[in-house]
Amino acid sequence: MVQIVLAEPKWQKILTDADRRGLSALFWSHLNLYGKFELDMSKRLDLGPDLAPGPETEVGQPT
Repeated sequence: MVQIVLAEPKWQKILTDADRRGLSALFWSHLNLYGKFELDMSKRLDLGPDLAPGPETEVGQPT
């Protein structure tokens, strides 16, 4: 969506190089290039009733 808006000639004339550098940080600051992620073992994932196997379901068996 941002690409569509910034492709308009109106915005190309308004944005300076400093503005474009600021937009770059907006997107790239959330990436972790090393593949690490925070895992909070004190919280459970909400998988919903369809994704969480019940005690009657064996691993590898169709539900």
